[in-house]
Amino acid sequence: MANGLINFHWFLVLFIASYFSLLCSASNKIRQGEILRDGDKIISPKGKFNLGFFSPKGSNQRYLGIWYADVPVISVVWVANRDSPVSDRNGVFTIEKNGNLVVKDGRGDLLWSTNVSVIETTNSTVSLLDTGNLVMLNNNKKALWQSFQHPTDTFLPEMRVYMDGVLRSWTSESDPSPGRYSLGVDPRGSPQIVIWDGSNRRWRSGYWDGLSFTGVPEMKAVYLNGFKLYNEGNRLYFTYTAANTSNFVKFHISPSGYELQQKWDIDRRQWSMIQSHPLGDCDVYNPCGNFAKCDISNSLKCTCLYGFVPNNWEQWNARNWSGGCVRRTRLECGRNSSVLRSDSGNGDGFLEIKGIKLPDFADRAAAENIDECKSKCLENCSSTAYAFVTGIYCMIWSGDLVDLQQFKEGGNTLYVRLAHSEFCKKSRTIKIVVISILVAVAFVICIAIWLLCKYKAKKRESNRINEMPMRNPIRSGELPIDLSGPGDLSVEGHQGSGSELKFFSFSSIVAATRNFSNENKLGQGGFGPVYKGKLQSGEEIAVKRLSRKSGQGVEEFKNEIMLIAKLQHRNLVRLLGCCIEGEEKILLYEYMPNRSLDSFLFDPAKQAQLNWRKRFNIIEGIARGLLYLHRDSRLRIIHRDLKASNILLDQEMKPKISDFGMARIFGGNQNEANTNRVVGTYGYMAPEYAMEGLFSGKSDVYSFGVLLLEIICGWRNTSFRSDQHLGIIGYAWEKWDEGRPMDLVDRSIWDECQHDEVLRCIHLALLCVQDMAVHRPNMSSVVLMLETDNIRLPLPRQPNYTSMRKYEDADIWNEKQDFSSNNVTISVIVGR
Repeated sequence: MANGLINFHWFLVLFIASYFSLLCSASNKIRQGEILRDGDKIISPKGKFNLGFFSPKGSNQRYLGIWYADVPVISVVWVANRDSPVSDRNGVFTIEKNGNLVVKDGRGDLLWSTNVSVIETTNSTVSLLDTGNLVMLNNNKKALWQSFQHPTDTFLPEMRVYMDGVLRSWTSESDPSPGRYSLGVDPRGSPQIVIWDGSNRRWRSGYWDGLSFTGVPEMKAVYLNGFKLYNEGNRLYFTYTAANTSNFVKFHISPSGYELQQKWDIDRRQWSMIQSHPLGDCDVYNPCGNFAKCDISNSLKCTCLYGFVPNNWEQWNARNWSGGCVRRTRLECGRNSSVLRSDSGNGDGFLEIKGIKLPDFADRAAAENIDECKSKCLENCSSTAYAFVTGIYCMIWSGDLVDLQQFKEGGNTLYVRLAHSEFCKKSRTIKIVVISILVAVAFVICIAIWLLCKYKAKKRESNRINEMPMRNPIRSGELPIDLSGPGDLSVEGHQGSGSELKFFSFSSIVAATRNFSNENKLGQGGFGPVYKGKLQSGEEIAVKRLSRKSGQGVEEFKNEIMLIAKLQHRNLVRLLGCCIEGEEKILLYEYMPNRSLDSFLFDPAKQAQLNWRKRFNIIEGIARGLLYLHRDSRLRIIHRDLKASNILLDQEMKPKISDFGMARIFGGNQNEANTNRVVGTYGYMAPEYAMEGLFSGKSDVYSFGVLLLEIICGWRNTSFRSDQHLGIIGYAWEKWDEGRPMDLVDRSIWDECQHDEVLRCIHLALLCVQDMAVHRPNMSSVVLMLETDNIRLPLPRQPNYTSMRKYEDADIWNEKQDFSSNNVTISVIVGR
């Protein structure tokens, strides 16, 4: 009877324990008295995080930790007993009677505790939140302890990192015990993130200017920066908020000493790298020693600042730069305390160094402007440099300048203190260098002129021998009677004589194209077919033949001859000649072996060949070509039909704008014109042009913006025609407004593209497609914004109009309109 009673009690204890274990595994919290055993877990309310026991890869030891629930590969963000693992699967997690959280092994030995001084209570609870924070609450729901205040090696969004808080790396991938590397914030001067290797600095982020860290030039405040600095009772702390809270983003100090910012890629089911530091040799802390700067683009990598020389020439020549540099000339202030100001004529001066990562160990000074900052620096003989940075204001360095890095783009301006005599030496050096350069340039010009004359003489001789039969050359505008008459081409004043254009016989073109064989056909446009040909000299050409059945093309043919023969630019296709015989009207262009941009951009099999660097170079080339048309050519020209199929690619994938049949010439004083003949392609036409016939350089800017979005997305504008989106512009704005602009990026280039560069292009595209022409930038501004990433772009306005409208809504067109696809040009008469 006694044995039966004992067995019943054991059964009851096991039943209750199992019940509580089941209760824990199905909840986001446990209460005092409940036990979480190895194998059970707590799940956050929305299922984002789990808490339970785990073993690192390659280890049998058990640890209590928090990890992402929906990530297939266990990704731990916090560990409790990282110093004291459980050797078997008998570990437990519970709330003690004194209110502390504890981890114990199977023998009841304490392995980890929160060690919070609390009054004993029977109602304490611990909850796992969807932020990944484990919080312990007392009877009054007051937080007594939380894991976000005791991080291990990972910083999560919404976590607070105080100036005295430090993340410690794991010892190895299989051992979560505290490793040799730590990450924290140094508040001196202005806060900056620092990685330490033991007690030595390994990397630093540069100073916080209120928007971004100055030593991380790829960190663009407008797009990527979710960091904020707060002051809570004289305690400063950083937080980070992800642009899209549904994305998993984390900052992590790895066992090898790298600060990693990673994002979970749902499609590829793996962690993708957003940024990693240190990045390269120059990103490591102070690789060149004191008063020297590191430049990764320089073959020597380390160079002394002007006015300084290597501390040990033998070591420096052996490329051991750790000894750094020392002053060549002692400061005047150190010799004579009365000589302080640089404007005295003999005092110390300051050398301006641009694009630099500011040195470590700065102190802030009270100064309203850069002049006051300079004065503050001069007042103290121990001061060696100063800088005035927006958001930080005056910064002054005393003693040695350490950890200087030269940036190719970005960075700040540093003013280094030098003796007055150093500037005299520099002036003499500059004169010698300038004279040497001028002599070298003159020599190169003479050689180039000689080679050019020799080349022209050789070419004239070759033309006399190999050139096909041709009639007399014609000049631009000297066309036969059947092409004369009023057209859509208008110029204020005289056009000038223009350049001569070769006139080829029809029979020679038939021979070059093998009688316009289908094997030589490259494509078909609104103008007519295009064929590949080969001249007797061996030069390959593209032959554009006006279709006899085409209802358009005569005016365009005339337009193209008169325009493109005058244009010379590396991003414009070159017109070689023409043929006019009977009803035949033919243009001869240089041959582009890679054909048009759309053949790569919209072909899934070829998209990967256009990596981001090639796409960006194509974007820059198109922009420079348009800038030449709008501003730099003898004639100001509006293209009016810019699209992917009109961008040709040469052997090196460099873009050339083609098809000037729809172009218009502007006079010197014209900024805008009106037409009753609207031509172009749906999806690319600016609102004022499509609806009112008004066109200007801003019309091409609009088309460029649409094309820019297509290049980034890898989709045609027509791919977005639906009830939800009115074209690619509407879709792009939706993603921009949601704070998810990177969703636009073609997946084939996602991993290797530079996110800050892509985001700048998306921003620029949205500026180009704004409804009002006055709000769009001109092409000179577009080129500047593309090539200079330290310019703060204005915010775009929401576009309410898109020319890719549903046909039933397009009531401005008459019933005889000829709609076309995104690839074919249209010509429409608008009733006015």
